[in-house]
Amino acid sequence: MSLEKQNLIEENLQKAFNEDSFKQTLSAVDFQKYLDAKEILSFQKGDVIFEDGDTPKGVFFIRKGTAKLSKQGVYGKEQILRFIRDGDLIGYRSLLCGENFQAKAEAMTDVESTFLPSDFFLHLLEVDPKLSFVMLQKIAFELGESSNTVTFLAQKTVRERLAEILLLLEQKLGTDPEGFIKISLTREEIANIIGTATESAIRLISEFKQDDLIEVEGRNIKILNHDKLIKLGHVVM
Repeated sequence: MSLEKQNLIEENLQKAFNEDSFKQTLSAVDFQKYLDAKEILSFQKGDVIFEDGDTPKGVFFIRKGTAKLSKQGVYGKEQILRFIRDGDLIGYRSLLCGENFQAKAEAMTDVESTFLPSDFFLHLLEVDPKLSFVMLQKIAFELGESSNTVTFLAQKTVRERLAEILLLLEQKLGTDPEGFIKISLTREEIANIIGTATESAIRLISEFKQDDLIEVEGRNIKILNHDKLIKLGHVVM
């Protein structure tokens, strides 16, 4: 999982998907249409941004906060697909495919987003080559990450997967002033991310704590020994 590449793509997306960039690349008429079309939408922690199965009405550019994409399995168990942070765009895949949403998006913190209706977002892709290229990069990267996820689940032990996920969450979401990863996850959520039973996740987190790899305060986790986690998870940072 190349977090460096992902961060670069998200930076490029932020440069392309903002008012200053649109003012430079769009015609005066299209820029005014953008100003008229966009909406600033706010969501509180726990709010659903869109539901699995909903018809896409537009895309959401996350300006602030953290969200998650998840899907309910056959037996009703939630599977977290990925985390969304500020600077990311959601809702575009189903829109471009002409299908209903295939996952639920839920705010994990207070979230502020820029919403663009479907027809105008599609128009932007036609008239803004910089945005179109960044979107192609984003789609290609996520296709590659899907393949990596299959390998991740099939070839790594649960212990290795937990080590890698903690490192990736820290790099993607950052840490608070005390060094704790900026996300509060239940043991069940951690378990479904790494593909194991909740009991196994609880045991592994306890072992990591006893081995002084991490510090745990309730649902919050701080990495204490990055080198050992990198070695344990066979992670290329």
